[in-house]
Amino acid sequence: MDLLHALRTHFGHDTFREGQEDVIRALLDGESALALFPTGAGKSLCYQLPAVLLEGTTLVISPLIALMKDQVDALRARGIAAARLDSSLTAEETQRVYADLREGKLKLLYVAPERLSGEAFIERLRRVKISLLAIDEAHCISEWGHNFRPDYLRLARVAEELSLRPVLALTATATPDVARDICKAFGIAGERHVQTSFRRKNLHLRLTPCAANQKLTVLAKRLAHAKVRPAVVYVTFQKTAEDVAAHLAKSGLAARAYHAGMTSEDRDAVQDAFMRGECAVIVATIAFGMGIDKADIRSVIHFNLPKTLENYQQEIGRAGRDGQSSLCELLACADDAVPLENFTLGDTPEPRAVEALVRRMLGAGEEFDVSRYDLSQETDIRPLVVETVITYLELDGLLRPTRAFYESTQVQFLKNESAVISGHTEDRQRFLAALFGAGRRGPKYLTLELEAAAQQIGEPRDRIAKALTWLEETGAITQKPAGLRHGFRLCGDAAQRDPARVAAHLADLFARREERDSQRLAQIVEFASASGCITRRLLGYFGEALAEENCGHCHFCRTGEPTAQIDLPATPARDFTDEDAEEIRALIFEELPSLATPRSLTRYLCGLTSPATSRAKLTKRPEFGHHATTPFRTVLAQVEACWAEAE
Repeated sequence: MDLLHALRTHFGHDTFREGQEDVIRALLDGESALALFPTGAGKSLCYQLPAVLLEGTTLVISPLIALMKDQVDALRARGIAAARLDSSLTAEETQRVYADLREGKLKLLYVAPERLSGEAFIERLRRVKISLLAIDEAHCISEWGHNFRPDYLRLARVAEELSLRPVLALTATATPDVARDICKAFGIAGERHVQTSFRRKNLHLRLTPCAANQKLTVLAKRLAHAKVRPAVVYVTFQKTAEDVAAHLAKSGLAARAYHAGMTSEDRDAVQDAFMRGECAVIVATIAFGMGIDKADIRSVIHFNLPKTLENYQQEIGRAGRDGQSSLCELLACADDAVPLENFTLGDTPEPRAVEALVRRMLGAGEEFDVSRYDLSQETDIRPLVVETVITYLELDGLLRPTRAFYESTQVQFLKNESAVISGHTEDRQRFLAALFGAGRRGPKYLTLELEAAAQQIGEPRDRIAKALTWLEETGAITQKPAGLRHGFRLCGDAAQRDPARVAAHLADLFARREERDSQRLAQIVEFASASGCITRRLLGYFGEALAEENCGHCHFCRTGEPTAQIDLPATPARDFTDEDAEEIRALIFEELPSLATPRSLTRYLCGLTSPATSRAKLTKRPEFGHHATTPFRTVLAQVEACWAEAE
């Protein structure tokens, strides 16, 4: 096959970038592959070109709506049939996508990983030809990685159960250990692990020690030079994004904030203004950047420390994609490590809460279903951590996920109800009439409690789900499902296992994850304070060695500064006062159920929410976040001392 001709015809490029052709030929030969390319190196083409050439639809797993939207828009502009399924679509738009999928009109369909836990979507996939499964941000599958997401772990099982081959895993931030995890999960042969150099000679890496009260001045001074704009400034908190953008705007720069707390419409407007050049500086949390195809970003500046070197590598990769010289600067301050460390420690669940969750799962019967939201509320464990606990039980061979389904659905008729029922066989007419008769009628929607309806009309729940899916696909109805539940089956000797011992094992796993995350943060601090070639140190973390001793283009190589390791600037730690201790003792004596342990009280004082504190509206009290700038372990020690006194 003349791949260069196909490349020119469909994408207008005359040559492949390094690694692309090797990956594409493997996929066209039916072999799965891992593409480990740095940000901006052209990973997307590795599945987009095969998608056009293969018969069927390429299913792309992508974690961000913004990324899906940008890529779908770009593909459609080239005349390639692409679509996305996400929460921003209207019912009519979703219905159109399903119809195009069913009719084989789509070459690429982008979905979030969570969608593959829905029974209706899996049922649709069984009825269409999937030519290729592409998984973006594939490092999320590794429990040892910097951004483990339980939904990703299940992708390997879905691929196996639906016989989805070949699989293309893509990432820009995998260490050697994580890359091995990815290949093992998807059965990727070692020779199909295609990795290109992370080195970008046009990026000028710079580490600038900077006290917290000097950052705004340094940032404004740096961005005053037109040669470093357009620019992306990364921050940790949403409020910081707003404050920094406002300060830069007052300095005369066209700066806007971007973060997850904004409406999708406002985020889209900011992103579009940046892409058009109307906004010279975008100040963003990590919610911004994935899939942004803007080649002329002249600088990426980290106003706060990134959480990991993986995050740093990915974010600086958004600069200088046009090959022109670009600045990547980190304003390094030790203060930034405190909230990042607190997030890590605050996510570790209480041992007793983990045991309660384990007992609930292992004692629910041989086959059962649960609501993760309800489990989160019952155990006071954040939903993502609940999902992680369940994933660990799966990894330990105690549970097997069976299906995901909704407790109820609101049906809106797009045609007259009698017309929806007519036109079918007599048996199907009776079935539909009975099904609709089992619902609760409102002015706009017919609400069906699906399990109850199945029992009432004496039909399998699967038949009801398939019937509603078919009616939706044909434009007869729309659905608004609610109450997501996940089904599981106990495996092996799960029912006989001691929940306390299982929970103790999980507590050890969480302690190890906590230690690994703390180590990653320590690596960032060490990276920002060390002397020597910055590029060489960064590449070494990802298992890549420079052929020469130093890169010659980072700030150290150009200036020789700093000459030795430095201590990052830090605001002096605030001492605990008698008033602080009295505040802690007062909270202990209130005996609030949601603050019943030293760790839960510490989380609260450090400004970290939990399901229980949110439900009790304690986050509105002045004590919440009173010690947000103090290290978690320091606050915990003070709380434990006060607790011992109270007893």
